[in-house]
Amino acid sequence: MMRVSTKGRYALRMMIDLARTGDDMPIALRDIANRQQIPIKYTENIMALLLHAGMVQSTRGKSGGYRLLKAPHEYIVYDIIAAAEGNLAPVQCLDDKAPECPMHTKCATLPIWRGLDEAVRHYLSQYTLKDLCSQDKESGPCQGESK
Repeated sequence: MMRVSTKGRYALRMMIDLARTGDDMPIALRDIANRQQIPIKYTENIMALLLHAGMVQSTRGKSGGYRLLKAPHEYIVYDIIAAAEGNLAPVQCLDDKAPECPMHTKCATLPIWRGLDEAVRHYLSQYTLKDLCSQDKESGPCQGESK
């Protein structure tokens, strides 16, 4: 069964952290790692994936760090997880980068895997970063909703 790894889960937590604390100011990676209790090296690797996907912006220097490029309501949960995981397809034959399976025209199980893929994509695409910020009342809402 498809599982979202720690990479995908941590990417989501890191993006929520940026949404709550950023407000247009770069946030140091070490601060995110400390708040989220994620090893700094792992945080660096995940942030590089999010940067490559165009979800965050990096600023160098003493007051540098990372910030969201868009408002929290513009980030879809599926896209964040997919940026970190690379592929969320439940089976290899549905991966865009996989070679075409010789059985694809007569595979009795392919419709089930397509349905599962569609269901996961649909479910995770219903939620935004703003929705996730709103889930936890103790931690407070997202910042920077004017983006």
